[in-house]
Amino acid sequence: MGKLLQTYGLTKQFGKHRAVDHVDVHVNRGAIYGFIGRNGAGKTTFLRMICGLAAPTEGEIEIFGCRGRELQDIRSRIGCLIEGPGLYGNMTAEENLNIKCRFCGIRKPGYIEELLDIVGLSGVGRKKTKKFSLGMKQRLGIAMALVGEPDFLVLDEPINGLDPQGIVEVRDTILTLNHERNITIIISSHILEELSKIATDYGIIHNGCLLQELTREELMERCSERIEICLNQPKEACPVLDRLGFTNYRVVDAEHIHVFERLEESGRINMELAKAGIMVKGLSVTSEELESYFLNLTGGAAHVKHG
Repeated sequence: MGKLLQTYGLTKQFGKHRAVDHVDVHVNRGAIYGFIGRNGAGKTTFLRMICGLAAPTEGEIEIFGCRGRELQDIRSRIGCLIEGPGLYGNMTAEENLNIKCRFCGIRKPGYIEELLDIVGLSGVGRKKTKKFSLGMKQRLGIAMALVGEPDFLVLDEPINGLDPQGIVEVRDTILTLNHERNITIIISSHILEELSKIATDYGIIHNGCLLQELTREELMERCSERIEICLNQPKEACPVLDRLGFTNYRVVDAEHIHVFERLEESGRINMELAKAGIMVKGLSVTSEELESYFLNLTGGAAHVKHG
């Protein structure tokens, strides 16, 4: 698959405030990478550096295998929608796209119509963009970012503030671009529950620091219903679980095993471990909501900002 984007110690300092603090991100080709963080966590600053809209204080960016000055040669392969689409409200969707196309030297017949069709705006006609819903504006912003046919799309909070219908429309657009056009996408949000419906990989940022990178499968496993066993020597319990026919379990740290199957047999597990002379300090069936996982990882529900 290979890495499309990698950062090495990427840092951005504003006076005494470190907005992005030595972040190492890894985005695979063909991925939808969900960049998760509360408002003010450093998401937008990080994405602005990726897109060449801000210079790093420290660190390095590698995109398509290019670094340093070489990045200028591949900027046309990156489309971005950061901090709103910047539309001319008195113009139609087609007129807004025409300006961007002319700026990029694109005069291909039918090109604008094709872009509007991709984002589901082919039927808006002469309607001025100031009369668009927020979801329609976001989809037009994505169409603007697609001018020049980029391989990599950077979207900053594209679902923020949208109603449920708008969220579905933007989500469908992102999936279409990824599945049908093989565009790699990094999308930031503070709503993990929503990103979980489309993202293949995740990076979780808090106070400028990258706390964790994990795949969709790893996230689902951590949030799925499971038996949690607490004991002094987890590896001693593995042969017992194997003998009982358990295969979907994992030693997660020095004191815990998570079992993801046959949850109704927690009592039997406890009994068999006791027979084997293995003392169990705690055993429970538990699960965690995605949003709770994110909040716990970033310091609990206190002080969460919305908007």
